[in-house]
Amino acid sequence: MKHGPFSNRRQALLDRIGDGVAIIPTAPERVRNRDSHHPYRFDSYFWYLSGFPEPEAVLVLVGGKEPKSILFCRDKNEEREIWDGFRYGPQTARDAFGFDEAYPFADLDHRLPELIANRQALWHTLGHDADWDSRLLAALNAVRAQARAGKQAPGEIRDLRGALDRMRLVKDAHEMAVMRRAAAIADAGHVRAMRASRPGLAEYELEAELSYEFRKRGADGHAYSPIVAGGANACVLHYVENRNLLADNALVLIDAGCELEGYASDITRTFPVNGRFTGAQRDAYEIVLAAQRAAIDAIHPGATFVAYHDAALRVLVQGMADLGLLAGDIDGLIEREAYKPYYMHRTGHWLGLDVHDAGDYKTGEDWVTLAPGMSLTVEPGLYIRPAANVPEHLHGIGIRIEDDVFVTEAGCEVYTAAPKTIADIEEIMRRD
Repeated sequence: MKHGPFSNRRQALLDRIGDGVAIIPTAPERVRNRDSHHPYRFDSYFWYLSGFPEPEAVLVLVGGKEPKSILFCRDKNEEREIWDGFRYGPQTARDAFGFDEAYPFADLDHRLPELIANRQALWHTLGHDADWDSRLLAALNAVRAQARAGKQAPGEIRDLRGALDRMRLVKDAHEMAVMRRAAAIADAGHVRAMRASRPGLAEYELEAELSYEFRKRGADGHAYSPIVAGGANACVLHYVENRNLLADNALVLIDAGCELEGYASDITRTFPVNGRFTGAQRDAYEIVLAAQRAAIDAIHPGATFVAYHDAALRVLVQGMADLGLLAGDIDGLIEREAYKPYYMHRTGHWLGLDVHDAGDYKTGEDWVTLAPGMSLTVEPGLYIRPAANVPEHLHGIGIRIEDDVFVTEAGCEVYTAAPKTIADIEEIMRRD
């Protein structure tokens, strides 16, 4: 049933909040200019618990002896449907998404004080949206105003994000299936870009190839602003202008993933614009690929989040020494962070409804321990900007290789599959 995984998550959160009430609004629509809006995208926390796609909606979870989930959403409105499309309306939404009750969004402020009265705690994403913080404070004050009638406001206000972040960190079967599909679509987009690449194209033309393949295969669009960085542009980590021409004998780095049913894929591939690696490009590329393999080998239940970064870093620093970028003892180079001019970011991050997904990386001083169901990226890189102490044949080489991984009981599953060995890339780009 469509609402099965969402109902299960709501129940898990209800178990967590005890005799409390949780308020989870979705994201508002945002005006782009004049009367045009940005494409609507729901709030990730709200979607995780509801699967409900419309704006102007709030989920209320009431804990205690008789727990229930309540949706407030827009009324059915045939006139607005002529302009904007289908609306569920409260009753249809209740049945379609498995809520216990549903009411018009306009009723929220009236009903909220009675829903939170005489409850132990109010759970909310504090500080996430100032307007909602004010709205809930007004509801609390409305309850306090009824003190002589025996009503009590919740004695505690708790930040809901901690509980939800821990839940979101471990993906269920439904999430994993969607994320594998998103990865397969992104794989196809990268392959299309490789096959389309040739000297003289603009970076935005390869971006267009990605966009076409993503939408053709049913993705909602890009999960984030795509990076298509030719030559030295690849040494700018968040280069998104994508407007330069692609030069012969240069590399192009593409960091692009799609969003599907709210879930992100996140893939980076680096390949030669003309389909053939030069000697210097080959040497640098093999170092990054070896670093990624070492990182993947370090991912398994019980390992810490930082362990796979450390594994990649050691290979990268040795490679920097082999290329003549660094000199000295490898441990000493790592300890004093001599590698930072050429590798300045972590080897990955959590992945899910947000491309940099919810979840802590440390608890106190300790790194989070990996567990089955966690999803993370593995993305070592090497970025060699021109400098007096850098061999000239390495100037402007920027390489990153990124895949998406699930932690499994036995180790890990790499669930992205775009070509990444030199042989596979050159074969797929071959023009006979």
